[in-house]
Amino acid sequence: LDLLILDELGYIPLHKQGAELLFQVISLCYEKRSIIITTNLQFGEWNHVFGDPILTEAVVDRLIHHSHLVLFNDDSHRLKESMAFQPM
Repeated sequence: LDLLILDELGYIPLHKQGAELLFQVISLCYEKRSIIITTNLQFGEWNHVFGDPILTEAVVDRLIHHSHLVLFNDDSHRLKESMAFQPM
């Protein structure tokens, strides 16, 4: 694969084995493939996803090296759309 997309990372915490497997996939892609990740979590909150601070640090280290971070600080487009259809 040329591109791996992980959408909504952190929506559901990973079990230990799942976190370790995802780390292996990210490591295999590191410096060889592109990865896009969407999440509502800051890096400091990723330990809740991976459950191990050392594993979390290793994942973040690989992902931010050579990366482009795009931050969206606007309201959710889903919220905006739902509010547009509310009766006044």
